[in-house]
This record gives sequence, structure tokens and C-alpha cells, in this order.
Amino acid sequence: MNAGLPGAILMLAQVFLALAMVCALYRLLRGPRAQDRVLALDTLYVNAMLLVLTFGIREATTLYFEAALIIGVMGFVSTAALAKFLLRGEVIE
Repeated sequence: MNAGLPGAILMLAQVFLALAMVCALYRLLRGPRAQDRVLALDTLYVNAMLLVLTFGIREATTLYFEAALIIGVMGFVSTAALAKFLLRGEVIE
């Protein structure tokens, strides 16, 4: 599916998603607060999941879709655990 306008649009989407990941990584590293870092991590995993999905569309294979599902589930669990840790100071009660 690399030919023509759909391939160019997918490539442009991948460039924008990679740029968004760089911006989220900057916020993750720079802070200034822990809440900002958790939000940046959440944004980073969503952008990574979407980038993997666009690779799957371009390559026309289902393997990338399964990897995106794993990224989404693991990202959600890690964000929930970090938010609970910031609220209460412990993850497991």
C-alpha cells in the first residue's frame, strides 16, 4: 500500500506521530513535576501505539495490530499504577 496518495498520507502521519513522541519524551525527561511526567508517559505510549498501527496499515500485516494491543494494555496498567503510587505512596495495598 505504499503507492500513491494513501502511502504519502500514512508516511506523513508517521512523521507527525514521531514528532509528537519526541515532544512527549522531552516533557518526560524535563518534568517539572511528577504529574507532568506521568501524563507525558501516557501520551508517549498512545503515540507509540498509533505509530505501530500505521506501520501495520502500511505493511498490511496483523502482527503490528497485536503489538499495538499489547502496548495499549501495558501502557494503561503502568499509567494507573503510577497514578496510584503518586496518590497514596504505594501500589499494592
